[in-house]
Amino acid sequence: MTSPAKDELDLPLVVTHLVKGVVYRETHEKVWYQLLPLQAQVRDYVSVIGLMVVVDEAEGYAFLRSKPDLEEGDDTAVPRLVPRRALSFPVSLLLALLRKKLAEFDANNSDARLIISRDQIVETVRLFMPESSNEARLIDQIDAQINKVIELGFLRRINGQDATFEVRRILKAFVDGQWLSEFDQRLNEYARQLGHIDSEEAGR
Repeated sequence: MTSPAKDELDLPLVVTHLVKGVVYRETHEKVWYQLLPLQAQVRDYVSVIGLMVVVDEAEGYAFLRSKPDLEEGDDTAVPRLVPRRALSFPVSLLLALLRKKLAEFDANNSDARLIISRDQIVETVRLFMPESSNEARLIDQIDAQINKVIELGFLRRINGQDATFEVRRILKAFVDGQWLSEFDQRLNEYARQLGHIDSEEAGR
């Protein structure tokens, strides 16, 4: 799709979609190509309400996030419109493992989409879950974590394939390269927290 003419640009359309959630080039094609030439205007518009727009043209997504926190006690601070979400340990772990898989995928593949099955996720996560004699309960727990990550927008079910998912590339914006470089150390910390995986096994 070619970029729209200047008189066809629709700032309210773009901002409305961003307020609703992430805008993806592949699924919001019209809004995406309106957004690109309007980035400066969008940035000024949302800045008034304490937000900033993040646009990754290479990966094909854009979203709004709160501006970095102002000093505590500053009476001029704008209340946060995008709340922080406290994630459980298992969900945080799943996000970390998916981010590592995405980095490995990008290093070894030219494809843009990382597709992963439910069974692959289960096998990846179960190493770091507390040992359980109840296999069905363990799988149910991992399914609940998968559903939470879908809700957060970092996984997407493939149409017609309930047990197959796409890892959304926006995950890279929330688990950055610096964090990923410390991944092995974090896995060791996770392992010690769970108390049933030795450091050598966790770092594999």
